[in-house]
Amino acid sequence: MAKHRHHSSEPNYDSESSPMSAADRYAHFQEVKRRRESVAQKFADRMPFDLDDFQMDANLALEHGSNVLVAAPTGAGKTVVADFAVYLAQQHNAKAFYTTPIKALSNQKYHDLVAIYGPDKVGLLTGDTSINSEADIVVMTTEVLRNMLYENSTTLQALRYVVLDEVHYLADRFRGPVWEEVIIHLPKSVRIVGLSATVSNVEDFAKWITSVRGDTKLVVSEHRPVPLDQYVLVQKNEHTEPEVIDLYRRDARGDQTTKLNGHLVSRMDQLNHDAMRKIPARNRHERRRGRSRDDRRQMGQRYIPKRWAVVDELDFLHMLPAIYFIFSRTGCDIAVEQCLRAGLRLTTDEEVVRIRQIVDEMIQGQLTHDDLKTLEFTKFRYALEEGFAAHHAGMVALFRQIVERLFEEGLIKVVFATETLALGINMPARSVVIEKLEKYDGTGVVALTPGEYTQLTGRAGRRGIDTIGNAIVVDNRDFKPEVAASLSSKRVYPLHSSFRPTFNMAVNLLNSSDYEMARSTLDHSFAQWEANESSWKLEANIDTLKHSLQGYERAFACEYGDFEEFMRLRMELSDLQKNERRRLKHTEFPSAKARSQAFRRLDDDIALIKQDLADHPCNQCPDLQEHLRWGHRWAREQRELARMEERYETRTGSVARQFDTICNILASLGYLVQERHGDRLDYTLTAKGQLLRRLYSERDLLLAEAITQGLFDDLDSAQLASVLSALIYESRRTESNEPRRYPGGVSGKIAIATSKLSQLDERLAVRCEDAGLNVDFVQPLDMGIVDITFDWASGETLSGILEDTELTGGDFVRNSKRLADMLQQIAVARPYLGEHADHIADAAGEAFDQVNRGIVAYSGVD
Repeated sequence: MAKHRHHSSEPNYDSESSPMSAADRYAHFQEVKRRRESVAQKFADRMPFDLDDFQMDANLALEHGSNVLVAAPTGAGKTVVADFAVYLAQQHNAKAFYTTPIKALSNQKYHDLVAIYGPDKVGLLTGDTSINSEADIVVMTTEVLRNMLYENSTTLQALRYVVLDEVHYLADRFRGPVWEEVIIHLPKSVRIVGLSATVSNVEDFAKWITSVRGDTKLVVSEHRPVPLDQYVLVQKNEHTEPEVIDLYRRDARGDQTTKLNGHLVSRMDQLNHDAMRKIPARNRHERRRGRSRDDRRQMGQRYIPKRWAVVDELDFLHMLPAIYFIFSRTGCDIAVEQCLRAGLRLTTDEEVVRIRQIVDEMIQGQLTHDDLKTLEFTKFRYALEEGFAAHHAGMVALFRQIVERLFEEGLIKVVFATETLALGINMPARSVVIEKLEKYDGTGVVALTPGEYTQLTGRAGRRGIDTIGNAIVVDNRDFKPEVAASLSSKRVYPLHSSFRPTFNMAVNLLNSSDYEMARSTLDHSFAQWEANESSWKLEANIDTLKHSLQGYERAFACEYGDFEEFMRLRMELSDLQKNERRRLKHTEFPSAKARSQAFRRLDDDIALIKQDLADHPCNQCPDLQEHLRWGHRWAREQRELARMEERYETRTGSVARQFDTICNILASLGYLVQERHGDRLDYTLTAKGQLLRRLYSERDLLLAEAITQGLFDDLDSAQLASVLSALIYESRRTESNEPRRYPGGVSGKIAIATSKLSQLDERLAVRCEDAGLNVDFVQPLDMGIVDITFDWASGETLSGILEDTELTGGDFVRNSKRLADMLQQIAVARPYLGEHADHIADAAGEAFDQVNRGIVAYSGVD
């Protein structure tokens, strides 16, 4: 790789030109000498290119004992800092962990480090894969490290550095809290290296890490190593050629500016006008008058460029290789077929030969002939040889790895991918194409955020290969150039915590610390830090209100009596007459008599307060009306103060209060025993609590309750796997959440167990809601693969279980790996499984072997 010129930020301290004193110059030269003798400089000297300033700054800070948070665009070289952390650990004969949010990233980084340090020095832990786990360098998913911390694993001994790759992932609604747990619970002797995309509140995030872990160096780089040009691809109709038009104007040097390209706006207006001209005059009149929105869209819709035409145009303009983002798995697969049907071929004969060699080498010995036939391997390989591929979670891991390998070697020219490809996998391209600026997020169609747009386009431009990267948005229905410009220019996408205490987290905290310490730990979460930071404004407003109230109290001071008391009686009367009466009207009573009694008690309370007001001495004051004028203002501000204090109270200590609620629920269910030591409250884990501590699942409490209530006691291994699949599976939009059949029939053991499991799930949800715990994020149980899992655990082939289903091979494998992980957790928890522990543990262990076979057992690291 060619050397990149290192632009040093150090000034020239030549004695004739510098006004600095001799002492200052001496100090500077000492600093230069220190840098040259540093481990960071030795590491830099080994690199095939000069390090950028931000990389060197981060490395020096890490060497000097700081935690480091690096925020930089995709492709800027953040991983150099992570690699230095590993190098530094080797120099100090210490351990380094490299954590990633997804297994694909872990596998990729494992291979990278093995190439540098050798297989004996590097390990891999991803839940379903364990290679050399006691190595000096271990790559793992973040969940694996979290579990190690709770188990006080011996693997943590001698640990000195932890890399948290894609640390901004802690904003993820479901998995994000794991990052905060790791940052909070890592031993203080461990230094962390956080690698983040550029977010607008990265300074706040760095301050939080400092508050939890001590000195933290924030290193921010906004510089893209390869500049990015933005385009829009439009096409008038199928008989004309597509046009790639600049999104922004260009200056005299030919560089894109930040001003929207007027030519593009005019071209879009012309396309809209041409679309309208196709509609007969009478229809145009109807369109303006009474047509529905969907009718109007269809009648005046612009022509949408075909995917194969987009690829063909980019090939003509030498803008390939490209990643073409389509936010649909089916869309990605269809796009490959469309390009093949159009007769496109992007590879040379020599490239085809090389593709065949690599594919055959990677496939050999990994999958059976039946598996390959079921996964339509022949069609997959043919598309690869033509230069096309899809990449999405519906594909098996081996196929995705083949695509990644071929794309990295420049053999595949276009990959049609979902947005998961944007998450860290090392697949840069010359161009990135985005089909639409909106996607389905699981609940509905939503617009892309600036952060998502930047993450996607960050793949454009290969460092050391391309002088420019290209981001191309394809024209589509309702596309507006100003929307694309807004997405590409904004940098306002803050990182917010998604942290919340869970049942498993609670018992693990209480297992290693007392109740007060556990609450204190949660108070250190980024979620609480954010709440506290926002609460200072409320605190300031509360102080202002209190000052105003004191002024009003001085203004209505009355020599006849306590006027504040008088006003509070009036406020209480008003509340009873309005709010309490309204509440009773909407309350359901067991009988008419009970309802009548409640209203009678209210009338009695109102009568008493009215009497107290009539007898109050302030009624005799000649200045009563003047005092009331100030009193009304005081009452209004008093109510505002109460609202503000309530908001303040809900923000401060909010995470710890959720923890309190969880502890109360767990105590009521027998997982914890509450103890009092004077004024101090504490909890002790029961045997059930020790079981829950070992179950890491979004359905942790449900699984523990099902085990302890004996729901699985009569199930064999295949039946157990079948029922447990309901705890991990979520069907896609086009799939049913009911199986094609219940093995054994609707009155069989599996149907009965899943029914009881659903009922138990509903009871737990009600209990949580009654306690004030938000459980909106948990979906109802999904039985969609109960039959498929049973058949697989009973020895059926891949082709047999996927026949006549909408389940893809990739989805089946991913869900089976999650199920295998859950089965392994149950088997290991044998001492805490209760009365039928041996049967359940044996069944779980046997089910693990039955599920984790064939294509499911393939690790993807060979």
